[in-house]
Parts: sequence; C-alpha cells; structure tokens
Amino acid sequence: MVKEQDKDTAKRRENQGKAECPVQASKIGHSTVYRYCSERLSPFGGLLGLVKFMELIRFQEIFEGLYNPPSRTPEMGHQKMVYGFIMLLFIGFNRVWHFLYIQTDSMLCSIFQVVKLPFVTTYWRYVDSLGINQGKSLLMVMSALRERVWHVCEIGYETIHIDMDTTVETLYGNQQGGRKGHNTKNRGKKGFRPVLCFIEETREYFAGKLRVGETMGSEEVGEVIRSFKKYLPGCVKKVILRGDGEFIGWESVEAALEEGYLFIFGNKGCNPPFDPTKWYKVRGADRVEYNECIYQPMGWKQECRFVAMRIPEDEAREGKAVQLKLLEEDKYIYRIFVTNKEEKAHKVIDEYDKRADSENLIGEAKREGLAAIVSNKFATNYAYFQIVMLSYNIWRSFKMVAGHSQLEQERQEKESKAEPTCAAREVVDNTIRIARLKLLFIAAKITGHANTHEVKYSQHDSRVAGLFRFMGYLDERLRQVRPWLDSRRWPSRHLGVLGIKQVAFSP
Repeated sequence: MVKEQDKDTAKRRENQGKAECPVQASKIGHSTVYRYCSERLSPFGGLLGLVKFMELIRFQEIFEGLYNPPSRTPEMGHQKMVYGFIMLLFIGFNRVWHFLYIQTDSMLCSIFQVVKLPFVTTYWRYVDSLGINQGKSLLMVMSALRERVWHVCEIGYETIHIDMDTTVETLYGNQQGGRKGHNTKNRGKKGFRPVLCFIEETREYFAGKLRVGETMGSEEVGEVIRSFKKYLPGCVKKVILRGDGEFIGWESVEAALEEGYLFIFGNKGCNPPFDPTKWYKVRGADRVEYNECIYQPMGWKQECRFVAMRIPEDEAREGKAVQLKLLEEDKYIYRIFVTNKEEKAHKVIDEYDKRADSENLIGEAKREGLAAIVSNKFATNYAYFQIVMLSYNIWRSFKMVAGHSQLEQERQEKESKAEPTCAAREVVDNTIRIARLKLLFIAAKITGHANTHEVKYSQHDSRVAGLFRFMGYLDERLRQVRPWLDSRRWPSRHLGVLGIKQVAFSP
C-alpha cells in the first residue's frame, strides 16, 4: 500500500535581513561618479559586540587588580594601552606598526574616545618597556578571565585535560635567546622554542612561556607543571596532563605526582621490559596489540607504569606512523608511554591520542600573531607573547559566550514553540579567521546627535540579524548580577586576590 506524503517537507532557509527594503541591482562602471561622504564608516562593526563582552566580564577590574605595570606610565594609562594591542590582534593585525592602518578607524577611535589613536611609536615605546614580570601577570589576568567566562557560560568542569607542546619560531635577525635547535622547516636557523599548554575541553590557552631555542629539559617541565595550580578554575578537581617525548623525565613525573595530577607522557628513549606473553588485542581481528609493565628507568626515584602499543611494520608504513623500534630485528613499531592512570593500556593510549588537536591550536595561535617577533630583546618578546595569547583567549571566550547565547535562544524557542533561527553559531563552529569574517568584519556607520551616538548596520547584510541577537543577549546579561559573585556556584580563585567576596543571591 502506498501512503501519500506531503511534498517538499524540508524547511526553507530565510534571509536574515529585513524584507521591507528589497535590494535593487546597482550599476557601477568606469564612468561611475565617486565623492566623499560626511558619515563615519568602519569595516569593524562587530567590535561593538566585543566592547559589550569586555564590560560583561569586567575586564578593567581584572586588569587593574592583577596586572603588574611597568615603571613607564603612558598618558593613556596601562589598561588602554594593552586594550589597544588586544583590539589590534582581535581584528587580525599582529605587528605593532600595523596600528598605522587602523589609526583613524571610526569604531576604534570611538571606543577609546579619541579623534585619532596614538602614533605607532607610542605603542612601540610601551611594548619596549614590558618585561617578564608583565608577561607573568598577564597569565593571572587570563586565569581570572577564564573563571568569569566559565561562570557566564555555566561551565563547571571537574576534570580537564591539559595538553603540553612546544613549537619553533624561526628568527631572521640577531634576537636575544635565539638558538639553533630542532627546526625541521628551517634547518640550521636560530629560533625560539615556546611551550604552550591548552585545555582540551574549551580549547583555551592555559599557560606557557616564550623560551630560548633549545629543547626543553625535564627540570624546566617540572617548573611549568608546578605553576599550574594558581591558574586552575575553582571548579576543577582533577587534572590530566598529556605531553610528547620532550616532556618525559623524572623531574616532570615527580612534579606531576607531587601536585596530584594524572599524566600520560610519550616515551623518549628508555626501553621497558614488556612481558611477551601479555600482549593483547582489543578485538580479535585487530593487528594492533597492547601491553603494560612496571619499570624504573635509570636515575628515576621510583617505579612507574609504562604502556605500549605495537603495530606490524608493513601496516605502520602505510599509515606513516612514527617509528620506535625496541630491537633492530623486530617486525613491529612501538609506541610507549609512561602514566599513573589505572585504565587498560589501550584506553590510556586512546586518551593520549586526543592531544593531537593541540597542533591545530598552535598553528592557529601562530597565525593570530604568535610568530611575530617585535623586538630584539627577549623580555619584550616574552611579554608580547602573552599579549598575543590573551587576545587568542578573548576570541575563544567570545566564541564560548556566543555558543551559550545560541543554547539560550534554542531553549526559549522550544518553550515558545517558535521556529528555530540561526544566531551566532557561525562563531562557534569555525576557526578564528572564519569567525572574524562572519561576526567582526561587518560594515557599520557611526552617527551622532545631541551628544549621543549610534552604530548603524545595513539591513541587507544577512549577518546583522545574528549579530543583533547576540548583542541583545549580552545586553540582557549586563543587566543581571554577575554570576561569579554568587556563592551558591563554585568558588572563583581570583576573587580573593582582588579582595571581592561572594554573596548568596536569591534566584
């Protein structure tokens, strides 16, 4: 029996813009007239959303309470100077002299309430006055920012994974700290070797620093691990560290054990004695086998658990796996890790493999400005490194708040049984570069009358409706009590440093 069904049941997508003013085709050719206009225009209309976001998290309060200012005090103040660098990097420029291109932008000048931004040399003198102390204090600013955004987005992870990795920044001059090290793309050239740590659950930059261009030793890894606790959000109870073979060593393992962290580090050179009778497969048809043993490498103060995965050599070559042979005549390729986790070997290795995404995050951070070397002084580059990562984290937080606004909108539409509409999903699901195109580079016009100003957007741009819904969400949250002040939620570590107490608010 054939049942009749309605034809064309798929939902049709509608234009986000208003339909009252239909678009008419324009004709532009070589003889088209051109002239000046009196309106102030800007291609960075999405910066209004950033301004609302920064007010929502009270960025100025965080900055003034946690930032360690240099001895040189600029006329604009430290907060506005660093805020200027954040704006520059948020837009997509990554060098100090790029201020030249946005010096008279109407949106930026209106945000800073000036007719024209300071000269490039003013910003350069300020960044030249920064040092390692300012860089370290910016890590505390980022930790406070993280806690407030997690409260706003109703995030409370009790377990997080911190992925540790290093990268290479090739130098083409005579900068302090440049060393010849492992640099596969530019062999023989000097470079820096910064270490970066990311939170897997939110893809945020957690901690790290700019380093000289040498391989990282286990003692230095231990120092980095011991610094993590002061940056952790108050809701986190369990931390799992993951790193490749560069991070293995007794000092790094000892630091993780003393701090109470779980860890999975790739094996670098030791050869644990695995029992040949204990290799097992997860499924009978698999060719990959797993094993584990308790082993104390030379120079280590206690035994540790090692897990291994072995792959037949022919299959590994097809998959282009990294080779690590225990014996020359062995027909297998091994992957070995040290860990204090108690799960089975294959589950530990599967969990470790998820850290591969950190390579994508490092690549994205480099494109956002991490690869820019602004000075020949190491301390200045150290501080600018953290400014770049602060801007990176602000983009991440901006996307997380946009995602939360989308969830709130979907919840309200379910309750009202309204048809779902697209909001800020473009920002959440894409990289920073694509999100910048979709939610930042929106043309805007600034108008003023009777000492009041407005930002106007084109009703023909389909992106504007989503931007308006997102900014409407931010306006609503700005009228509410800040969630990190509510003592019924998980405690915020940074409030004690700022001298702020949490209070129980009635629902």
